[in-house]
Amino acid sequence: MNALRSSARFAVHQVLASLAYGDAIGNEVIGIRAVLREAGYNSEIFAESSDERLSGVCRHWSDLAEISHADNVLLHHFSIGSVPSRVAYALPDRMILVYHNITPAEFFVDTHPGLAAACYTGRRELGAFVDRCHLALGDSEFNRQELEAVGFRKTRVLPVVPSFAHLSERPDRSLVEEFDDGRINLLFVGRVIPSKRIEDVIKFYHALRLKYQSNARLLFVGSASGFELYQTLLYDLIASLGVPDVHFLGHVSNAMLTALYDIADLFLSASEHEGFCVPLIEAFYKRIPVVAYAAAAVPMTMDGAGVLYESKDPRHVASILNTVLTDTALGDEIVRGQDAALARLLAQDFKGKLLGAVQEVARAPRLPQLPVSEEFWPRFHEADRLDKVRQRRPGLFQALPPETDDDERV
Repeated sequence: MNALRSSARFAVHQVLASLAYGDAIGNEVIGIRAVLREAGYNSEIFAESSDERLSGVCRHWSDLAEISHADNVLLHHFSIGSVPSRVAYALPDRMILVYHNITPAEFFVDTHPGLAAACYTGRRELGAFVDRCHLALGDSEFNRQELEAVGFRKTRVLPVVPSFAHLSERPDRSLVEEFDDGRINLLFVGRVIPSKRIEDVIKFYHALRLKYQSNARLLFVGSASGFELYQTLLYDLIASLGVPDVHFLGHVSNAMLTALYDIADLFLSASEHEGFCVPLIEAFYKRIPVVAYAAAAVPMTMDGAGVLYESKDPRHVASILNTVLTDTALGDEIVRGQDAALARLLAQDFKGKLLGAVQEVARAPRLPQLPVSEEFWPRFHEADRLDKVRQRRPGLFQALPPETDDDERV
């Protein structure tokens, strides 16, 4: 079936909880829309919230119900439980679930109880889609295996094939001048959240400075928004260790990120939960040796390249870091291995696999309509009206009576 001809009969839309600027999921969603539109499909993105820089890219989730149709295919990006997810469940569209993984709640219990609850609910909610979707795609083999363990019967991998366009910008000269001074720069890119185990990176760096490289520097790139308590604990650790030259740079521009990759001597990760981890591949692309903890999807993502460690003894990891930093021949061999792994990833036929999945689901027999409460759609419209009040008349919204335990939410 030709996509250009079939698009006249059905659209292929995407729905997700939140469309963020510059993160892996957001970039993938935007890339998928580009592929679908190029193939001739009417394709829009719907989310509960989006970065203001993406205001022209994303539509509000409530609009999805108005254009929903049983002949359409809906790509449902699942990374946490959300209102759009529950609405997607109730719609008649054929569904492909794209699973980006949900971080286990225990990582957030002490620093962000609200997110811990959302992650717990999301993992429970995922199981409800076993009989709702025609096909479940993991964006890594690790995530596909999780889908299979939950009970999804038809699973496949839709590989993450990152675009590196954002790393082609002219590097920020001020950062280059500040940090490209002959000292050793260790880099980590990722959100400042407990599952990334930033505290372990700091301990490894401290051990490296004490025993081997007293002129080393540690650079963290990534937002700590919502995890200010965790970041405070990290500052306390830095103070108690008395370790200098640890820089938290926050969310940076593409020009700044390019500069930081350019001046980095080594990429160090201690993360204990990743569904894929795009920054590892960005480091491959920038030809920086990667040393990472062998947990979750990290070994699959690195595909035999880089250096994996299994013990978090700071002395052990510091020894690995020093060897990689000082053995030039070994460093070159590591980078060659990363080049080969990146070439294998880029050779993946992302476009063909995506369009093949869409056409397969469009031709598949319809699944039985799952039961939805009679109260669902009235509540949906009520929630939609309240959301419009919240956006347009926030003072009036704040004056509304608080929700009670008996109130049901969409």
